[in-house]
Amino acid sequence: MWIGTFLVLLHNTHTVHGDYRDPHCDGKQVIVHLFEWKWTDIADECERFLGKKQFCGVQVSPPNEHIVTTNPMRPWWERYQPVSYKLYSRGGTEAEFKDMVTRCKNVGVRVYVDSVINHMAGLGRTGTGSGGTSFNSDNYDFPGVPFRREHFNSRDKCPSHDGNVNNYGDPNNVRNCFLMGLTDLDQSQEYVRNKIVEYYNHCVDLGVAGFRIDAAKHMWPGDIKAIQDRVKDLPEGGRPFFYHEVTDLNDGAIKVGEYTDLGYVTEFRYCQKIAEGMRNFGMLHGVYDPGWGMIDSAHAFVFVDNHDNQRGHGGGGNLITHKSPRDYKMAVAFTLAYNYGFTRVMSSYYINGFDEGPPHNSDYSAKDVTINADGSCGNGWVCEHRWNPIANMAAFREAVAGTGVSHWRNQNEEVSFARGQKGFFAMAKSGHMDRTLQTGLPAGEYCELVSDCQKKITVDGSGNAHIVIDNSAEPIIAFSVG
Repeated sequence: MWIGTFLVLLHNTHTVHGDYRDPHCDGKQVIVHLFEWKWTDIADECERFLGKKQFCGVQVSPPNEHIVTTNPMRPWWERYQPVSYKLYSRGGTEAEFKDMVTRCKNVGVRVYVDSVINHMAGLGRTGTGSGGTSFNSDNYDFPGVPFRREHFNSRDKCPSHDGNVNNYGDPNNVRNCFLMGLTDLDQSQEYVRNKIVEYYNHCVDLGVAGFRIDAAKHMWPGDIKAIQDRVKDLPEGGRPFFYHEVTDLNDGAIKVGEYTDLGYVTEFRYCQKIAEGMRNFGMLHGVYDPGWGMIDSAHAFVFVDNHDNQRGHGGGGNLITHKSPRDYKMAVAFTLAYNYGFTRVMSSYYINGFDEGPPHNSDYSAKDVTINADGSCGNGWVCEHRWNPIANMAAFREAVAGTGVSHWRNQNEEVSFARGQKGFFAMAKSGHMDRTLQTGLPAGEYCELVSDCQKKITVDGSGNAHIVIDNSAEPIIAFSVG
């Protein structure tokens, strides 16, 4: 099942370099994070919805073997404490994972793995993982890889008094100490690098197109580069897609700019900026603020919220989530219409507390994602990605890719703009707009995307169109050439 160490080393003798920002999805521009979905449900969603709606790909929860904890009972974060790199998790078996990747790819939707390579399970944890493998974190014993004590950062490399990350002003503390007691791997070691490369290559062999690197700020960029450069090309050619979780809120020594050679980098400040803009449309001109340290569009990986900060963890407060549906629809629609960064949309489940895992059956296995007659989801799944102002904007973003913003108008809590000569977007905080605006588009009749083409918009020979917004719940219009 696993590529032998010899083959990995053989591959490594001709290190490959390249750009890690190609998502390999034929120009499509939007990833959806189907957080905690089972592989069988993701495969179904690719075929019945995501492929038809022009989504680029799916970020899946970590597929590797993880701890199983009942204190608290089966929380979401158990997926972020690896036991081994075997593909057996709460999401399903390796066979189900492979079937999902293949079925999604067959309808033009790629799969990106949320990869946890900074650490293994936390201290104090022992027993059997989700795939049946025994482990003992206090002994640094993970026979499923295998990793032993010598493969983890030693205490003398960590400058903190207790061995944990507790000083974000010191890169050595952030990167050589234990994050929240999680056993911190030493990625400078060839053996550790090779085991991670084996995991990545196995995923690539199964059809995975790329990886999110969890907790990238807690690893040295040079170590990540050494690992990424050894990962094989995709079977269809080109380097795997990589994007890195770096929480930079101008609050520590680690900066997003340190990771731009490695692919896209998460821009958590955008979450704050778009939330600010929803509260006051006048602020929308500043959602990208380089003076605030925000990374350039060519390297920024952007989102309105993610699985961490919607729980108040990692990314500041006062953010917008599905709990404020009207504002959330406007925030995501604007994000997909604007020309900043590479975009991911969140697909959640309803939660009452921080630790709560996915909707579950009596044995705590994840419930099926059921689809209601109106296209919404049941069984406790939110499925924001199915809301019209989000789902239908994936096609808009693809249509306008590569164009700039023009004909910008932001007055009286109304915002509108063109994307080159390819698309036009408008929204009104009050829920109503009635104006003739310059769209910059060729003359013709256009399908309005948010209403599923229930509206048609006519652009005259001068590029003007009469824009009417009259849906208070979804006060957004968008249309594009083609």
